[in-house]
Amino acid sequence: MKTVKIIGVPEHFNLPWHMAIEEGAFEERGINLTWTDIPEGTGRMCDLLDNNETDLAIILTEGIVKSITEGNQVRIIQEYISSPLHWGIHVDINSTYKSLEELKNTTAAISRFGSGSHLMAYVHAKQMGWEPENLKFNLVNTLDGAVESLACGNADYFMWEHFTTKPLVDGGIFRHLGDCPTPWPCFVLVGTNKFLSEHKNLVKHIREVINNYTAEFKQIPSIERSLANRYQQKLIDIQQWLQRTQWSQQQLPEHTLIKVQDTLKELKLIDSSLSTSEILV
Repeated sequence: MKTVKIIGVPEHFNLPWHMAIEEGAFEERGINLTWTDIPEGTGRMCDLLDNNETDLAIILTEGIVKSITEGNQVRIIQEYISSPLHWGIHVDINSTYKSLEELKNTTAAISRFGSGSHLMAYVHAKQMGWEPENLKFNLVNTLDGAVESLACGNADYFMWEHFTTKPLVDGGIFRHLGDCPTPWPCFVLVGTNKFLSEHKNLVKHIREVINNYTAEFKQIPSIERSLANRYQQKLIDIQQWLQRTQWSQQQLPEHTLIKVQDTLKELKLIDSSLSTSEILV
């Protein structure tokens, strides 16, 4: 039995992995797949990959592409979620800000530099016609840290996955001002170059298992209720999320990777692009 370490955010996107692990689907292939939740998100996961503290990760596309161009020895194994991530833009419930336009030149809370909350603040600024170089940030690590930061005025707004933060909106902690969808598929499965070079056959088996689960995931009876209960979401919210979310069993298209790099370069978040063969398996 080969132990393989994988990390990801503690969000509903990753339930297929937990189901496959709990049902012994990887063990049947001789794989002890151990999952660790990383609530700090993509920036922290990039560090763990860079330090070879994990073998695999389900991670945001823009975050890992940026990290790879900066020297992280990681490659994208395949696309995991082919639909965009809808980043909700939130302020504290007692904030005086009532519209997205009012957030110009204010401070964004981010989990880490290089995280999705950091990089998407630049994408949002571009969409709003703001000068990205005027963005200001307050490092908060986690969603709980963002709640505290916005409440005490250290930051003015916070971008995080729409439905993950919905309970905070419903609970009167955050006010939701709008969404900023990613201009590309949001999550990818990645592995360290060391692991990929040493365990090609294991990677093949892992892909087959998870792709079988994701291909049938939406057809599982009462999956909406399972998701709502497990992630403490309202059933109607989970139903909306499922409608807009698509899992993938294919490699990230080369044209998509080019678009991600071109956008990051335009926003001056990376210095130069890599060839697709240096990023994709």
